[in-house]
Amino acid sequence: MVNTVDSNKSKYTVRQYCNARKAHALQDVIGRPRHFEDRRHIQAESTSIRGKTTRHPTQHVNITRTKVPKEILQKYGEVTLAIDIMAINKIPFMITTSRHIHFRTADLIHMKAKGMMMTSIHQVVRAYHVRGFKICNTLAEAGFECIRNNLADLGISLNVAFRNEQVPEVERYIRTIKERVRAIASTLPFKKYPPRLIAEMVYNAVFWLNTFPHRDGVHATISPRTLIM
Repeated sequence: MVNTVDSNKSKYTVRQYCNARKAHALQDVIGRPRHFEDRRHIQAESTSIRGKTTRHPTQHVNITRTKVPKEILQKYGEVTLAIDIMAINKIPFMITTSRHIHFRTADLIHMKAKGMMMTSIHQVVRAYHVRGFKICNTLAEAGFECIRNNLADLGISLNVAFRNEQVPEVERYIRTIKERVRAIASTLPFKKYPPRLIAEMVYNAVFWLNTFPHRDGVHATISPRTLIM
């Protein structure tokens, strides 16, 4: 009446068991997304892990450039960006996410100063501009009022939420990052995490969030990372 690991393994072939182990390992790398998201990505064949993995090392780097479809630029070329500052273990990160496109960024900043925030925003603006997108509006909390004029110099308007209100897009994004960072941390054999390791866990979570198409995104198979990067 007791199920043991060996008895459960005996129900499957060695190949099936190995594939299950690989699937769990991949979930740990990505940050343990929900199962229905895994199936959606695999069924849509949007993940390039299998299709783009080379069997033999090459002597040179192959560069492929995917153009942004014209219909996406025509309909979503003017971008609304939600911004906020996220803190993990008191380490601040500049966080951005765009409506419709759902391209997310996280940038480690040393302090919540106007100059540091604008440096991060400049990098994001350039990334969108290179791909033909233009950031026209930003959504933020009242704490970003200090950069209104700086954004205006870039042709970007700032929409500030009312007191005690939050921007829902970026709040959901921050919650997702923290969930995935906790999932990654649970697989590591450490009790304390240096700031550099925390930053890399955040970057890893953001990388995988951008790698797969968003369920409410502008394209069913093109990921936000492919659109912008």
